[in-house]
Amino acid sequence: MANPLVPVFGLVCVLVAVIAAPGCGQAGPDAMRLQGSIYGTSWSVIYVPDEASPPATEIEMALLSAFDIVNQSMSSYEPNSVISQFNALDSNISFEVDPDFSTVFNAARRIHGLSGGAYDVTVTPLLELWGFGPTGPTAFPSDDMIEAAQAKVGLHHVDWSPSTRILIKRSEGVALDFSSIAKGYGVDLGAAALDKLGLKHFMLEVGGEVQLRGRKARGGMWRIAIERPELGGRAIQAVIEATDVGIATSGDYRNFFDYEGQRYSHIVDPRSGYPIEHDLVSVTVVHSSTALADAWATALLVMGSKQANRTAKDLGLAAYMVSRLGDDLTVSWTSTFERYLSSAADDV
Repeated sequence: MANPLVPVFGLVCVLVAVIAAPGCGQAGPDAMRLQGSIYGTSWSVIYVPDEASPPATEIEMALLSAFDIVNQSMSSYEPNSVISQFNALDSNISFEVDPDFSTVFNAARRIHGLSGGAYDVTVTPLLELWGFGPTGPTAFPSDDMIEAAQAKVGLHHVDWSPSTRILIKRSEGVALDFSSIAKGYGVDLGAAALDKLGLKHFMLEVGGEVQLRGRKARGGMWRIAIERPELGGRAIQAVIEATDVGIATSGDYRNFFDYEGQRYSHIVDPRSGYPIEHDLVSVTVVHSSTALADAWATALLVMGSKQANRTAKDLGLAAYMVSRLGDDLTVSWTSTFERYLSSAADDV
């Protein structure tokens, strides 16, 4: 999933937190930054230390330990992860998953129901067919191939016992993919680790997905930029001012491929079996959980603007949506998102 969220520190270092080299350094006169790589992308944390703050090495170790929980449990790119082991199983075999996996799977099931199937973590056969899975690109699929892959998609293909954390495939070829929620869950775990260390003011970001606490060093709200969904540039669409929330964006304008003159998004609609083709190009969600912001941003993007606006409004989601109308971009947002929009965004 594309993640066009950019931390904005006083709107001076707009892109630095995303592209700076790994390491530790100052993030301002009264703040510290740690950075590194994880999940095939970058992570960074800006925090305001005080006399009780642990050493930077301890903070980094706590974050990496938290991030590793997701790698070991939910990464389709780790052959020995829990999800990879489940995906490799034959049908009708009982498989016990870990508590973190269970938490994420339960959340994914709830969003699946509330989204009318637009969000589905059994979409793996379609992702693999279209070349968006761990195995990489494949030949352009035929209609028959798409139909065969789609027949393996759907939560009805999986038996799940939350109390025992037992998963069973009902059908051969069924596989799970948590890429639309796992990174956000890693951010949540990382933030919880920082909370446990006693850090009260920080901005934690992994691949553009964010969790915020407290205030910046100078006392203001954290400011996060939503990237303008355009190819060939890194411009700001809007600015969020917030604290004590998670933020995630899903967009279809950076990851795609062209085939016979047509562009295909990396976001596949599990209901149709095809990459999305509609006006909605970017969705940002603010939620207490970055994992849920992550998943809902994907679910709404799959729906298209009409259904996404209706669903977000009905569920009270704080969502900001950018659509393409011809050569122009149009924006809409829910009433619950309004409070996060910075009045200074026009001055960026």
